[in-house]
Formats: sequence, C-alpha cells, structure tokens
Amino acid sequence: MEPVAAVAVLDALGRVTGWSEGARLLTGHPAGDVVGRPAADLLAADVADGTLTERSGTIALRHRDGHRIEVAVTTCTLTDADGTPTGYVVTADSPDYTLAAQAFEQASMSMSVFDLEQRYLRVNEAACRLLGVSEAALNGRFFPDTVGEADYHQGFLRHLREVAETGRPVRYESFAGAPALNREHLWSVEMWPLRDGCGELTAVGIAAFDNTEQYWARRRLALLNEASAGIGTTLDVVRTAEEMIELLVPRYADFASVDLLDWVLGAEEPPALPDGAVELRRVAHGSTRPGNPGAALRIGETHVYPPNLPPARALREGRAVVSQADDPEFVAWLAERNARSPGGSPYRLGVHSMVAVPLLARGTTLGVAVCVRMAHPDDYGPDDAVFAEELASRAAVCVDNARRFARERSTALALQHSLLPRGLPKQAAVEVAHRYLPCGSVAGIGGDWFDVIPLSGGRVGLVVGDVVGHGIQSSATMGRLRTAVRTLADVDLPPDELLTHLDDLVTHLAADGSGEEIAELGATCLYAVYDPVSRRLCLAAAGHPPPAVILPDGTAELVPMTAGPPLGVGGLPFEATERELPEGSVVALFTDGLIDYRDQDLDGASGELLRALRAPADSLDALCDNVLKAVLPDQPCDDVALVLARTRALGADRVATWDVPPDPAQVAVVRQAATEQLAAWGLAEASFVTELVVSELVTNAIRYGEPPIQLRLIRDRALICEVSDASSTSPHLRRAHAYDEGGRGLLLVAQLTQRWGSRQTAGGKTIWADQPLPDT
Repeated sequence: MEPVAAVAVLDALGRVTGWSEGARLLTGHPAGDVVGRPAADLLAADVADGTLTERSGTIALRHRDGHRIEVAVTTCTLTDADGTPTGYVVTADSPDYTLAAQAFEQASMSMSVFDLEQRYLRVNEAACRLLGVSEAALNGRFFPDTVGEADYHQGFLRHLREVAETGRPVRYESFAGAPALNREHLWSVEMWPLRDGCGELTAVGIAAFDNTEQYWARRRLALLNEASAGIGTTLDVVRTAEEMIELLVPRYADFASVDLLDWVLGAEEPPALPDGAVELRRVAHGSTRPGNPGAALRIGETHVYPPNLPPARALREGRAVVSQADDPEFVAWLAERNARSPGGSPYRLGVHSMVAVPLLARGTTLGVAVCVRMAHPDDYGPDDAVFAEELASRAAVCVDNARRFARERSTALALQHSLLPRGLPKQAAVEVAHRYLPCGSVAGIGGDWFDVIPLSGGRVGLVVGDVVGHGIQSSATMGRLRTAVRTLADVDLPPDELLTHLDDLVTHLAADGSGEEIAELGATCLYAVYDPVSRRLCLAAAGHPPPAVILPDGTAELVPMTAGPPLGVGGLPFEATERELPEGSVVALFTDGLIDYRDQDLDGASGELLRALRAPADSLDALCDNVLKAVLPDQPCDDVALVLARTRALGADRVATWDVPPDPAQVAVVRQAATEQLAAWGLAEASFVTELVVSELVTNAIRYGEPPIQLRLIRDRALICEVSDASSTSPHLRRAHAYDEGGRGLLLVAQLTQRWGSRQTAGGKTIWADQPLPDT
C-alpha cells in the first residue's frame, strides 16, 4: 500500500487550518480535534528556532495516546501576491521512511545514489569520509569529474551505466583506492536500480563493502595451502628453506630470510639453545629486488644476533615477534643491519615493519625466519603473526624431516661403507675393478653389496646382492648377508648350495624380526666361482640379473641361466650354471639399479649395457666409468653396484698333478716327485715343508680315504698343495696324547702352512694347504 503523506497547513499565527488523513494516521488526532487549534498544542517539545524557515528539520509530536513521536518535517511557505508569508505547509515523513533515511546516512559501509546520467544525488557519511569531501560538494556532479583516470574508476562508471541502461543489478569486486586511504582496498560493490511507484527507473543505488581483511585472510589461507604442497618437496634442508622463501616473497614480504642453527646442517644431536646471543647461518633469502642487494648476509655466512633483537627474541620466546619502524628494537635491528652491510643501506630505505618467527618442530628449535615489508604499505599485525607461526611450523617440520633424513642417510651410508670391502684381497685368478653408487632418492641408501672372496686352489668367489628396501635396516641386513656369504664361501660350498643356506638365513631373519613379512626382508644374490686352472665359471642366482660376459674377441652377452627365486621365499631350489671362459674374458656382475630404471624397458637397458661393455677402454677402471656414464640416467633412482673381473689362467707350467695308487709305499714316490717339481720351479727352499705336507696328506688319503687319489701342486701367489680322494669324510684337528702314535700330522700341517682346509667335490673331497712362496 502506498504511504499516505502527513500534511498540516498552518496560518501565519501558527494555527492549524488543514489536516490530512496521513496526519491523522501519524498522530491519532482527527481533523475535527486539531483544526483551529495552535500547532504548538501538538508538540512534545519546543521546536528549534528556524525550523520552519530552514525548510526541514526534526520535531517531536505527542500522539493522541500520549507517546512521543519524532518525525522529519519539510516546510513550504505560503505567500500572498505581494510575497508576504500567509502560512505554511508542513509535510512529515512516515517513521518508516525516517528510519530508512537514518539507516542510509549512518551505515558503516559506503552508500550513494546516482541519477541515470551518473550524477550524484545522495552520499552517506561513510562515503564522504572515504572521498574526503562533503555531500554538498558532490551532489549534482558528474561522476567522472570527481575522480581520476584509474582503471578501477573507469570500471565503476562502466557498471553504473550498465545498471542505468539495463535496469539489472550488478555485483563485482575491485581493488580501488580512495583519497582518505593510504593504499588500495578490496571493495565488493553492489549496484541496483531504484524505481518509483509506477515502476519507472529513476536512479541507481550503490553500496561498497570493504572486504580487504577477508581478502587477506583468504590469501593467508591460500598461502598455507600452497605451503602444504610447495614446501618439503625434497628431503634437502637448504632446498626446503628456499621453497619457504619462494612462497613468502613477494606476496607476504618484500624481503625474507631463513637462518638455521649450525647443528641442523650436520648430523649432531640438538644442543641446548643459548639464553643470550645466538649464532645462526643464513641458508636462504629472497627479495623483490633482483640479486637481494639489501641482504646483510650472504648465503652460508654466520651471524651472532644480540639478545635484544627480534630474531633472538623469537628464538628465545618461541613465538612470532612483530616489530614496527618506531619500536626501539626495530631501530636497533635496522642499525645493526646497516652497520654490518653499509652498501645495502640504500636498499633498506622505507623498511617499516618486520616479523621474526622461530622454526619449531617436535619441540626443537631449528632456526628463525624474518619477513620485512618496504613497498607493501601495510604493517604486520596480530593476524600476520598467527599466519607466520602456522607457516613456520609447517616449514619447520619439513626442515626437520630433511635433517632427520640426512642424518639417517649419513648413518646408513657410513654403515654401508664400513660393511663393503675397502680393498679387495690379493688373488691371481682375476683382475677386478668395481664401482658402488648410492642413490640420491628420498627412499635413502639401499642394501646393494658386492665382494671378492679368495678360495682354495687359487679359485675366487664373486658375489653381488641387493637387499629389499632402503635405510639403516637394509644396510644392516646387507652386512649380515655379506658376512654369511663369506662364511659359507669359506666352507667351499658350491654356488647353488651356498644360496640354499643363504635362503634359510633370510627366512630366519624375517621370522625372528618384529613381525615383518619375509618379502620385506627379501634379497637377491648372484654367487660365482672362477677356477683359473680349469678356466670354468660356476654360478647360481637367487632372483638376481644374470652377469654379462665379454670375450676377448669382443663378443658380449648375458649368461643364460636360471635366476631362481629371491632369497627369503624358501622351499625352492637353486640351479648352478657352468661355463668355460678363455683367458682375458671379462665377467660383469651388477645389481638391478644399473638396468632397471623407469624410462627404459629391461631389454633395451640390457642391450645398452652390452654395447657399453664392448666399447674399448684402457683399463677395467676406465671401463667401469664408461659403463656407468653410458647406461645410468643423471639421477639414478636406486643404488648401483658393478664388479668387472678379467679372467686369468694358470697354465700347465704352473700346475703339476699325480695320480697316487692306494699303497703306503707310494708316499715316498710322490714326495720325491713333488720335491723335483719344486726344484724345477725354483722353489727348492720350500721343499722341507712341502715334503712334510705331501707326506701327511697323502698318507691320510691312503689310510682313511678311498681311491682314486690325486696330488696336485699349484704355483700361484702361494704354493698350494691339494690331495683329493673319493671319500666325503673330512679330517679335523685333534689333540694327541703323550703316548699316542699318531694324530699329530694335521697339527703340524696347520702350524707349518699359512692356512689349510677341505672342500667337498662332486667325486669326494679335497684337502688343501697353502704356504707362502719364499720371495713373498
């Protein structure tokens, strides 16, 4: 329903001469009770002087039921032909209209009304404060005449015209400044059409909400979300600090730095934080100016922060410290920066706010981050301190994770290096070169290992293996397996039997652990034995890649063999493969990290490996380097172990063999034959010990063994004496009593030779003893 105007007509003496229905509805007084009476009888309070002559004002009326009504009135003076006032027409707005006007005028948001030609009609107090002018100075003026040429002003005008032309409301956001503000704010602007009672478009109403605080809150939340994904992408302490700087500059700070305590960059345990001055090392900084000309420290430099400066306070108090340009500690901090780096002083002009926040993770203080604002007009406030602490805590966890990873990696690498062979033992069967490359992935150090084991009879054992997983546990498991392989190899077990025993060991390790699956402690292994006398290579694998063989003519291939199950599966057999190699052949044993990487299939990687092995090289060491360079990607994702062994052969001139009939009388014959052979080799000085060894071993074979019996002397780095027979019973040392007639032979052999032992063969056993050559 349309509002009815409350109108009263007064004569020159102030008596009521006219009373509208709207006036009756407003006051409750009918016209008959009011007309002819003085208007002052209706007032609840005296009317301020000049209200009628000033055309508008507020008066207080007394309702018929007694309550007070305050209304805004507008007066119009009635005059005669001579211009003499004869009365007044007083119009009072309805209470609802008055409240709406008050709401418009007193609104905390900026509100205004424009006509359809973009001229000001009304402006509330909030808008006047922002614009810095009064409503009277704006009313009736064309909007573009009151503002500059900034893009956001042109956008405002464009939307204003759109509403005037289409009659549809518009809502948009804009960064815009105002004469009374020192920076741009984010405004949410709403424009809507105003219509009269007939529905005709008459004006455009505008309200502008200042959403700057909400905007920055959203930005801070977005930065925190970015921090979750963008900080800690690598397990590297310095890179993590750099990622934090990249997030802060320029969106949150004009300059930012990260300084860490020295122990964070090493492998030490965290020491107690000093109460006074604290020494920190700069690991990352960033600025809106290229080259960071305002940085007082270079990357890697250390600095002692006095206890009264914000960075030291932040570390000591464990919270963000906000400081502004007029704070004494801020002044002291800036003076200290300028004194340390006078050349950067011009680039620090305009610095007006800073926040220092400690990097805390798991109750441990790691360092401090400092953010500084210069071009950014806003000072840091309480909300910024909360944000800085939240961001720093996330970054600190990533830094601590990187520190812990570096420490574990260093420990695992040290453990692994201590377990791997540092110098290969002397032996004549093969020439060996090797390489071991730990991976640089976040998974950590793996359990790859290799070994070269001298065996009896001048033979040599070659082994490579890979323990599933990474880290200290894998390195420790690798050490146990390497020790086990050496122990089993010392017993002279054939490759397939050795892997069977090793498989049992891995199964027991998993069963005795903390409930882990066997597969989690699984491993692969390749064990090969090369005999330089027969030039035969015997090998067996447990889930491991086969070795490559490069013959002297340049032919290269992977050895065809049955890989067998990985160690730890249990219950499945291993199969040995034998191959005769010409002297000078190269056997390449490697772990799967050399050929198993993501961007190439195994067949392609194996073919590339064979091509690299065929390439000419000056030495085995050079060949190792060439192979790694040709085959591996820039960043291997797994550990790599590579062993190259060039075979040698012991010719007939260095090996002497005699078949021994099972007759004790033959002992003297073979003893004499051995003495003559030593003389032919120029080793007469070794005859005495050799005669005794031959006598004892041959006598035992005749007495306790079974034919056929064979004696073999091998001249290698040592003089090797071997006696073989068809019995599988191995001898052992025993203590002979005073009146025993025998039992002292093996004891003498053990005392006179460098080492001795026995090994099982396909046809029985072999007892052997090594003695150093006279010139060694």
